[in-house]
Amino acid sequence: MTATVEVGGARVPAALTLTEELPGLPGRSSYLLEAVPEADGLFALRSQDGPATRLFVVDPAVYVPGYAPELPGDGERRALVVVHPPSGTDPATANLLAPIVVDVAAGTAQQTVLDGDWPLRAPLG
Repeated sequence: MTATVEVGGARVPAALTLTEELPGLPGRSSYLLEAVPEADGLFALRSQDGPATRLFVVDPAVYVPGYAPELPGDGERRALVVVHPPSGTDPATANLLAPIVVDVAAGTAQQTVLDGDWPLRAPLG
């Protein structure tokens, strides 16, 4: 049985293959999406190839109410947004302009710049 995690009410494969490398992270296409214990909707996205990398992403359905952009592609899609950790007195922020769009059936993902006026660093409360 393939491991899954819940994102936006859908069961998403925990093992994701990025169809394009994330900007600034060359040599990595295979990732594992792991739920962070006791933090509903927060995930660690860990590279499984290339140099070790860990990003934090969130389910916008949990952390960004009202965020419902039109996601490109066909079939069932879910968005994960990359979180920039807090720094000093600045809060954690989420990149709503370029979510990681997951194809639920295929287990593939791609960071996609959306049309529209979405913030690059939306504060998370």
